[in-house]
Amino acid sequence: MNKYLTLALPKGRLGDSALEQFDKIGWTTSIQKDSRKLVFIDEVLRIRFMFVKPADVITYVENGVADLGVIGKDSILEEEADVYELLDFGFGKCKFSIAGQKNFQLHQKDSVLKIATKYPRVTLKYFASRNQSIEIIKLNGSVELAPLVGLSDVIVDIVETGGTLKANGLEILEDMMDISAKLIANRVSYRFKHDRIQQLIQLLQEQKEVTT
Repeated sequence: MNKYLTLALPKGRLGDSALEQFDKIGWTTSIQKDSRKLVFIDEVLRIRFMFVKPADVITYVENGVADLGVIGKDSILEEEADVYELLDFGFGKCKFSIAGQKNFQLHQKDSVLKIATKYPRVTLKYFASRNQSIEIIKLNGSVELAPLVGLSDVIVDIVETGGTLKANGLEILEDMMDISAKLIANRVSYRFKHDRIQQLIQLLQEQKEVTT
């Protein structure tokens, strides 16, 4: 499969947005959108698309099974991924934010702040830079519940509109950083397939300029 340029796309909304971009540059003729197939190959353009769970995109790219992938910056930061970031797509925009109940005092230098999150690494780094002692409670489900039942003082999560927070009586206490979808590359692939990858980046950038 080395003759192909292989792209790992996340299933779901992020992947759908990425497909729209690849469709605009004529790279999706091999994809049957109603099919349940996970791999599509274009023998003319020598490209291969793989559809995987969002949490697995980085794994496929880091291990060289995929040359390129589309994933949110939040995943790159949390996984501390050993990949190149090549392009910001400009969609999938949201923020890493700290949220809690109204008027909660966020910075408490003399006490330990209890934080529920799906992103322990991002959270640890952020609060370490502020010299705030914290205890992390790792959750995989709806973190908004944690402050309401006393499991944590606040939460760290990605926030798009804030609607879920408001519905649960929470508010943003502090925005941490902006997040959006990125094109990432395996480091070895970037070296040996540099010309093809740069061609793709140029096509995507030109298309972006046309639509803005």
